[in-house]
Amino acid sequence: MSENIVFSIKYRGFGTIDIRPFQIEKDSEFLHSWVNKEYAVFWGMQNSTLDDVKDEYKKLTKPDHYNAFVGYYKNEPAFVLEQYDPRKDEIGQYYDAKYSDTGIHIIVAPPKENKVDNFTWFIFRAIMDFVFCDLMVDRILVEPDLRNKKMFALCQRIGFQLDKIVELPHKTAQLAFLTKENYQQKIKSPLPSKRSTMNTIDNVVSPQQSTQHIQPAVWEQANRLLIKKALCEFSHELLIEPKVQSDLENGYKEYVVKAEDSNIIYFFNAKPLALNHYMIDENSIRKTINNQVAELDAIFFIKEFRKALGIADEKMPVYLEEIISTLYGSAFKITKGNPTSKELATADFQTIEQSMTEGHPGFVANNGRIGFDSTDYRSYAPEAGNSFSLLWLAGHKSKAVYAAIESLPYEKLIRQELASTTIEKFNVTIKEKGYNPEDYLFLPIHPWQWFNKLANIFAPEVAKGDLICLGYGPDQYLAQQSIRTLFNTSNPQKFYTKSALSILNMGFMRGLPLYYLGTAPKMAVWLENLLYNDSYIQQNGFRMLSEIGSVSYVNPYFEEFGPHNDYNKMLASLWRESPYSVVKNNQKPITMAALLHIDHHGNALLPEMIKDSGLSIDDWIRKYLNAYLSPMLHCFYYYDLVFMPHGENIILVLEDNIPVYALLKDITEEACILSPGVELPEHLKRMYAPVPEDVKLLSIFTDMFDGFFRFLAPILEEHANYSENRFWELVAENISKYQAKFPQLEQKFRQYDLFADDFKLSCLNRLQLNNHKQMIDLDDPVALLQFAGKLTNPIAQFKTQKI
Repeated sequence: MSENIVFSIKYRGFGTIDIRPFQIEKDSEFLHSWVNKEYAVFWGMQNSTLDDVKDEYKKLTKPDHYNAFVGYYKNEPAFVLEQYDPRKDEIGQYYDAKYSDTGIHIIVAPPKENKVDNFTWFIFRAIMDFVFCDLMVDRILVEPDLRNKKMFALCQRIGFQLDKIVELPHKTAQLAFLTKENYQQKIKSPLPSKRSTMNTIDNVVSPQQSTQHIQPAVWEQANRLLIKKALCEFSHELLIEPKVQSDLENGYKEYVVKAEDSNIIYFFNAKPLALNHYMIDENSIRKTINNQVAELDAIFFIKEFRKALGIADEKMPVYLEEIISTLYGSAFKITKGNPTSKELATADFQTIEQSMTEGHPGFVANNGRIGFDSTDYRSYAPEAGNSFSLLWLAGHKSKAVYAAIESLPYEKLIRQELASTTIEKFNVTIKEKGYNPEDYLFLPIHPWQWFNKLANIFAPEVAKGDLICLGYGPDQYLAQQSIRTLFNTSNPQKFYTKSALSILNMGFMRGLPLYYLGTAPKMAVWLENLLYNDSYIQQNGFRMLSEIGSVSYVNPYFEEFGPHNDYNKMLASLWRESPYSVVKNNQKPITMAALLHIDHHGNALLPEMIKDSGLSIDDWIRKYLNAYLSPMLHCFYYYDLVFMPHGENIILVLEDNIPVYALLKDITEEACILSPGVELPEHLKRMYAPVPEDVKLLSIFTDMFDGFFRFLAPILEEHANYSENRFWELVAENISKYQAKFPQLEQKFRQYDLFADDFKLSCLNRLQLNNHKQMIDLDDPVALLQFAGKLTNPIAQFKTQKI
């Protein structure tokens, strides 16, 4: 082979890769065996004969602009590379090809039993180094089949940037480009950067790959962690009652919980903390049946306590499916290989977003996503980290409804979100079907929604020409922790897009009702006028990421069944301000859920962030409470206004890892005015919620104290040796400072006393266990709340403290 080598390169710690021209008679034999294997489905030559392969490569390499090469590693073929001039290929019809472009196709040898570390990374390095050694080449093009997630992941690892999706005669392809400059930046490190899931090399088409992460040890760990959460949360909600067996060191106690079958017993060690929270050592959890140690199984755990949990028989199977789905996702996250907490402390917004492992801290079954199959999970779950393009539809104006703030007419928004070439392309599609583009509105939709719901249920609308599928848009999006909220990675300054996604997840079918979308922009303007003119809010920096535009399509077949019917919420999207429209160059947004993150080594992120900030824990917490708690206090006491400020709905803005201010999202369905005395415009009357007096303050007690601080304080206690009591003292300090600033509200402070001895325990899991399809009534948010006793208020002890 040596006499034919055209390129040879040696990588330290790996070895030498040689490249020579493809020899049809010789090389077709091994290539024939490769292309007929399952992993090579996208090469398009399955079931081909040896003669077929030879004929194909004779035809491919006949033109002067098309060449094929073979790469060798340790004297064995490692890959086949095809290289061509895009200007002389059919792909040149789909983008503006430059003379310095070269296109490539790559097929890597089938994986071996004895895997070589970073094998594919070095194969791709060698290919890029070979191609870029031609000084005329400045940019490399690939155009994999849209379904070929494995190839996208490999290309992204080496530095390719995803571009537009094109409909080729034989496939739907996504263009991706690698410039020489980007590549040189990417390879400054001799090894691949820490892999996010976006960069895994899983082939999502393979049936075996869909369960690759389901390994015995990983499954056991996922079950142990979920049982830990179930013991904590079900005890917190008084559904089960642990009994103290003995006192241990450092405030820990040994607890025992008996199942309905008294022969089944769970033991665990935990430190009891404020708000009836158990800081459980997961390694101490054990189960016995008839005094014999038994396997930990979270699914059996639910069944063993089914009467205590109060799950109706007809609802149990669906709840168990959500539990199993949560375990499936947990196992995936464990094996994913996220950055460590120390690495995340200085990571960017989207790296942190896709590295979260916990989901909602209070719900036990918090990762249901019923409707996704295993391929959908890897394509669209936030933890998978795969970017994707949105599909766009055209809806006839007789049924499509656009609503936006006054300064954002439809034409302006579309021009901001889509390039003029894309708009023209979509208009041509409408014209080719015999219709007038002026009669239609463009709607962005989640691709899952089209393939799994809309293409079928809205088929009559397609047949009438009232709904037209336009194809994929050019930008790439990443799902956020709130799975149907999508972040534009191609242009972070563009709006978030929130799309209806008809999957059952954590107690709701995730649709978008026109009933709310139509008034969302008007609500945004009203709230901005209310809050942004307030001097305290101005000084604090708090802002909302307003929902400034929406488009919905009314399906006439289902309209009569009410605004909350799931079929009436299937085809709609809204646009929300991006954090990057607010943050400055020296600032970094992060999801507040990140403050609760613990990595796969058991290390918490929050202490690493505080350490990196250079502040003491006391001072960091003060800054955090000022950014998060203070504006929520002001909205409640000054304006009788409440939101739902849980971890996924708050984006903290940091400078040097120090909290500066908070951004609030998901306002449309969750902002409420609690007092009938507040004058609301007629079109926003729905914002008023007639809430009983003893429930109003739960917007802070439940959503913030119990819903977030209850989980934050134990992380500081366990991972930073920072007293839980000191945390609550700083919460009290923050509230006292706010109250001292507004003495004119003294009567209201007494009426709604945050230093009260206790408050009602409002239970999240009881809601889900009671109705897994519709936890609360959106028109009456209090009607279905589940209460169970009271919680001792952890700041009551500081009531007389003078600040």
